[in-house]
Amino acid sequence: MDAFLDTISRSVEQLLGRASGPLHFRLFIMPIVVTILAIRAHLKDVREGNPIFLGAFLKDRIERRRLLRSGLRDFGKVFIVACVLDTTYQILVLKAFYPLQMLIVAVVCAIVPYFLIRGPVTRLVHALRRHRRGTREATTSETITDFERDGDEVRAHE
Repeated sequence: MDAFLDTISRSVEQLLGRASGPLHFRLFIMPIVVTILAIRAHLKDVREGNPIFLGAFLKDRIERRRLLRSGLRDFGKVFIVACVLDTTYQILVLKAFYPLQMLIVAVVCAIVPYFLIRGPVTRLVHALRRHRRGTREATTSETITDFERDGDEVRAHE
């Protein structure tokens, strides 16, 4: 039991130690890159009229496959780079390779930000579009009302 607790303690210590030292920039750069990719993917979804990513991913089995492929295309390369960078860090600093730690770091740096960002960005873009559409419709209806008040109803509709 003590060996297991020592292993867990060492692993947590090593994971937290990645925040400083060589290659620590990857812990900041990777989530930023993945966030940009998620925003681009969201904007594409909005243009194509696709549903919100996480909701569709959880609810619809057919959409889940399409969305998973789309997500893999978006963050797959970044995930691989995160794996390579963490492996490099482990070899340089820890003088060993811990595959589970590498996967944890890669998931936290690449996958988690992607899913956390993609949903809220889509909602924000949808809300902005509704707001713009509502403003345009209000302006259009106010214009028609002004024409109708002036007795130019026929000319306004021509």
